[in-house]
Amino acid sequence: MPNQIDEDRDARALGAQSFGLKNRLFRILWGIVWFLLASWTQPLHGWRRWLLRQFGATVGEGVYVAPSARIWHPGNLILEDFAAIADGADIYNMGPVTIGRYGVVSKRAHICAGTHDINDDKFLLIAKPIVLEAYSWVAAEAFVGPGVRVGEGAVLGARAVTVKDLAPWTVYAGNPAKALKERARFERSDVPKRGWREPLETAD
Repeated sequence: MPNQIDEDRDARALGAQSFGLKNRLFRILWGIVWFLLASWTQPLHGWRRWLLRQFGATVGEGVYVAPSARIWHPGNLILEDFAAIADGADIYNMGPVTIGRYGVVSKRAHICAGTHDINDDKFLLIAKPIVLEAYSWVAAEAFVGPGVRVGEGAVLGARAVTVKDLAPWTVYAGNPAKALKERARFERSDVPKRGWREPLETAD
């Protein structure tokens, strides 16, 4: 198994790739396209899914991405069926970000897959993947740090902060996030007929 030194080296290499000229030009083009062709298209869910796919995102069935969501690099984004990214959410995906089936990132939440090596004199970028498993919910204005896995059905409450993995079907709140209680397990069998609807913005 890889040790921590190997993981950090791989993470720095991933980060270094993120700031090449080609990557920067791609992201500039992506930002212009999203601003001109998507930022005003509130009812056109399918159109935004199509745009994301054209720029390299993996986008499943029934996915919802709000026009005001910010996605750093669509090529580093995997959205499984019926995943959702709400208004103003910031997907800072220097490393890969995966949102599982029916996973929700709520308004103004921050999914941050990049940081810096504070012990390096060049302050090198470290990019680490983030995975939000199926049925998980990152509530309004919450923060998920690099390398975190949010377990299936886990809930990170509004304005909570986590830099560590969250256990499945558990509700967390606070800064740093702490487990509060278990969440009832379920599995959705109904397929929405008219697209995704955002849940309430509070986590008990």
